[in-house]
Amino acid sequence: MDTLKLHGQAITLVDQVEDNLLTYFRTKDLRAGDAIPNEMELAAALGVARSVLREALSRLKMVGMIETRTRRGMILTEPSILGGMKRVVDPRILSEHSLFDLLGFRIALELGICSDLFQNITPEDIVELKEIVRLGIAFENNEYAPISEFTFHAKLYEITGNATIREFQEIIHPVMVFVKDKFKELLEPINIEIKERGELVTHADLLGFLEKHDEAGYRKALEKHFAVYKIFMKRRIVNE
Repeated sequence: MDTLKLHGQAITLVDQVEDNLLTYFRTKDLRAGDAIPNEMELAAALGVARSVLREALSRLKMVGMIETRTRRGMILTEPSILGGMKRVVDPRILSEHSLFDLLGFRIALELGICSDLFQNITPEDIVELKEIVRLGIAFENNEYAPISEFTFHAKLYEITGNATIREFQEIIHPVMVFVKDKFKELLEPINIEIKERGELVTHADLLGFLEKHDEAGYRKALEKHFAVYKIFMKRRIVNE
């Protein structure tokens, strides 16, 4: 397949056609629900072979931007913002740098949602979080069973009312599980260090700040809750 170089990266003909398709949709001011011309018309409009066009269209279908419907043909649809990310974020094939970037993003996101969390939280949310904490499976040194970790933080994301933030939790959770398993022997000593300093922050501790409506205290506690990962990543980078 024909390729060209852009900023040092290979760009295939299909890449170009995909980009041209997106430009075509914008130029025609197509919106979600609008019909898209058939393959023959699009291939003629873009000046490419139908086989190349078909491959470019399949990429857009994969990310949920195009659907084929009975009697309507292809239509433009609103894709899930993180849908493409869900498909490619497999921790088994990500480099350590990519894993650490995702961990850092997760920490920054949870700190960033503090204001929305405190603005939106209701007494009913507190009751539900209490039940989640009560049923949670906690091991030694602030380690939680994956389902307990997911349920607690997913509820925090839900309280923000932001669907994209909630969707991100589904992406980051397998990464967190993978990192904990892969680097278990390195994370455990750090958690023990934190515990010996009396700085271990549990889900129950975080819930206490939520109950008291203490946003500043919650934010500081959340920093400590994630300290194990920040310390681990810093040491890992230093030792490279």
